[in-house]
Amino acid sequence: MGLRILSVRILLCILFISNFQYSYAGNTYPTPAELGSQTAKGGFANEKTVCKKFNDWRNDREARQWLKIMGYDLEKIESVEAINIPTRIKKSDLKKFGLNEDEDFEDLRRFGKADVRVIIKTGGVIKTENLSLKKANSDADFNQVDKRWVDFYQKMWGFDNEIALGLKLFTGEINHASHPEVVGNKVMRDKKRIFMDELPDNQRNRIIEFLTKNKTMIVSDILKGRGGLAVRWLLDTCFNKADNTTTWILKDIDTAIDFFGSGEVKVSPRGSLYIGKITMMRKGGTPDPEKLQFKIKPCELFDAGT
Repeated sequence: MGLRILSVRILLCILFISNFQYSYAGNTYPTPAELGSQTAKGGFANEKTVCKKFNDWRNDREARQWLKIMGYDLEKIESVEAINIPTRIKKSDLKKFGLNEDEDFEDLRRFGKADVRVIIKTGGVIKTENLSLKKANSDADFNQVDKRWVDFYQKMWGFDNEIALGLKLFTGEINHASHPEVVGNKVMRDKKRIFMDELPDNQRNRIIEFLTKNKTMIVSDILKGRGGLAVRWLLDTCFNKADNTTTWILKDIDTAIDFFGSGEVKVSPRGSLYIGKITMMRKGGTPDPEKLQFKIKPCELFDAGT
């Protein structure tokens, strides 16, 4: 009899600890399965669709999982309102998005990276969560995360004029024909620009050293952004055409920054530059082909685990 009672007590302790692990301090935390990638029928790799799911959070399975991953107790949520942040935000809309009207509007416009802003009322307190949505098809995995003129990045990150010149030669904003002291007698692979592996060693190394030294700041700026529209969560979706399903994973932005920024800064096989798992390259195409562009493979985040 004593052994049976002891066994029951041990079982109750295990159940208590398990419940405590995911409901500590009144919050319902996600299970390991919920932290990993999930698959849903159909496609929702669209900002407006994600907003619609959040706004129907009482009934929508994915929205409820997202809220739990964010650390919210579903039983205590009073309301959820999700708003799609347009590419070009208007100053008159700041109040609508729950943004501080005293914040520098130009900084919000230039440095904000959020696609969706979720306003959650829980326990009488209003909280906001900014999401960045990165989407890809299973057969086309690249996603642009930032693109600007070199001068903008120079003001933003403070690199010197020699590095700026190297990057402008790389993008083709400055034609290498106008700088014979850089190219010497070499025949470049492209008449319009210089590939990173064609730059003089000292100039290329200065660029690599700067990016390596400031990698955390740079990766944060291109993925998270700054100010009131800085991102707190990254929602990665990968649409699988074959079976009409969407695989998704929601990660806090610091985890995403650590993941995509992990690895060395080095020249890629095609003459661009890798910053960890991020590719820095010439934009190309139209318009503004000479801009500097940063790309990631969103589906790689599914390998980040829990």
